[in-house]
Amino acid sequence: MRDITDVVKNISEIYDSDVAFTVLKDFERVLDDLDIYVYDNWAEGEIVHGPKISRHWVTCAFMWPMDEMPDPMGGKRLLDYDCKVTYKKDKIIKPRKIRKPDDIRPGTKKGKLDTLPIWIVEIMMPKKLIADIYGGMKAMQDYEIDAGSEPTIPAETQTADVGAEATADVAGGEELATV
Repeated sequence: MRDITDVVKNISEIYDSDVAFTVLKDFERVLDDLDIYVYDNWAEGEIVHGPKISRHWVTCAFMWPMDEMPDPMGGKRLLDYDCKVTYKKDKIIKPRKIRKPDDIRPGTKKGKLDTLPIWIVEIMMPKKLIADIYGGMKAMQDYEIDAGSEPTIPAETQTADVGAEATADVAGGEELATV
């Protein structure tokens, strides 16, 4: 069972750490480049835990409401790239929005706590995959910058006829004509 305060603490830790934030952006870039967000409900997931960085893996867990389970075909697509994906049912404790006096906990001004069913999808992604996607993205950015610049043309050009008539001096005093 998860508590919404744990989720909020995890998100604040991500924002406080440049490394965790950068790794999470790279993790999301891989999901985006592999077109996982094309599948139903994958874009609506909220991070619950992670990124947990180990020697060869980066692990993140995301949650969805029970009636909005992400399409398992998205997880199957990740399996093709050596990711490990687990689905499990869980519950989260959230405070109720106060709309009437019955929604308030007795003796406080806070809302009652509700237990809501959720899906937890944990993705273990190889660091090598993240590095490959990031390297490809950097190469594309470098290519776009290089392709956008004008080509350099030498100040003095020579025609094809001049280059074809040139001769080379070979040892022994023989001359060869190039065609």
